[in-house]
Amino acid sequence: MPIPISLLSQQSVGPTLGAISLEKSLKAGMIGFLIVILFMIIFYRAPGLLASLALGIYVVLLLAIFKLIPVTLTLAGIGGFILSIGMAVDANVLIFSRMREELREGKSFGIAIEEGFNRAWPAIRDSNLTTLIVAFLLFTLGTSFVKGFAMTLSFGILLSMFSAIFVTKNFLKVFIETKLERIKWLWI
Repeated sequence: MPIPISLLSQQSVGPTLGAISLEKSLKAGMIGFLIVILFMIIFYRAPGLLASLALGIYVVLLLAIFKLIPVTLTLAGIGGFILSIGMAVDANVLIFSRMREELREGKSFGIAIEEGFNRAWPAIRDSNLTTLIVAFLLFTLGTSFVKGFAMTLSFGILLSMFSAIFVTKNFLKVFIETKLERIKWLWI
């Protein structure tokens, strides 16, 4: 059944306007990242500081992967990158909330870390897996901009799981059986 197509509007974006949009997007992403780090430190104290360090490592590793592949960061790609940072923060929030619950129940610091990660893992796994499935579909069925978004989001999510589960957990384990572990207000 043939359907006629008529052009309703058309826009051209010059290189200067595209560069301005890219610059503004990067600036907004950096400001948002700093606000998230500040929130994590204020709300979660020591774990928030450790998560911020892990997120810094995450961003550096992800940008290194983008450089190795190489990935051209378009506005859509930056959107996928920023969304994957949000997923990494979400994983840390889930872990720290579970860890706080365990500490409030009077469990030791080491057990609270293990239980916090174990209890948060199903939610982290499910949210990241469903997002990866959607990203795969977007990459398979989408156009070039959508594919860029899906690719940066996929790389970011895979690396965010590594960052939250491996890096943050090992940062927390450093404090087991130390004097700082006994300062409850840092962790609860």
